[in-house]
Amino acid sequence: MMPRRDFLSRVWAGLGLAAAAGSGYVGLRFLASQTAEGNFGGVVTAGMVEDFPLNTVTPFPNARFFLVRQDDGGFLALYHKCTHLACTLLWRETDDEFYCPCHGSRFQADGRVHNRPASRSLSCFPVSFEGDTVLVDTGSLIERDQVEPGDIVYPSEAAP
Repeated sequence: MMPRRDFLSRVWAGLGLAAAAGSGYVGLRFLASQTAEGNFGGVVTAGMVEDFPLNTVTPFPNARFFLVRQDDGGFLALYHKCTHLACTLLWRETDDEFYCPCHGSRFQADGRVHNRPASRSLSCFPVSFEGDTVLVDTGSLIERDQVEPGDIVYPSEAAP
C-alpha cells in the first residue's frame, strides 16, 4: 500500500505534467498558425466579379483577407488582422461587422473602427481587375488610419 503523501505527490506531478503539455501544445499551435503556408504575399486571383454578390463579405483564410463587395458594386480587400494586437478577425454576418475575439474590437464592413480598443481602421490590399477577374495584391499591405472613398475599387462597367 502506498503512503498518502507519495500518492498525492504523484497526482500533483501528473497534473503539472499534463498542464505543461497542454500549454506547450497551445503554444506550438499558435506559432504554427503565424507561419502557415498559403496564397499570401503575392497577387491572388479571387474569382470572377459575378461570383461576389452585392453587399457580401467573402473570407480568403489562406490569403489572409476578406473580400468585401459593397452594395454599389465596389470591392475592398481587408487584411484579416485586428489593428489593436493583430488577432485574427471573424466576420459576423448577423451584425454586419468584423469582430476581434481577443479584445472585443469591432469594425464596420468597410474596415472603420466601430468599437475600441483598436484605434485605427483595418489595413487593406490593392484590388484590381483583369477583364472580369478580381485580383488582390497581398504583397502590398496598405495601413490606414481612416477609411477613404478611394479605398473602394470598381470594375470598369460598374464605376459610379
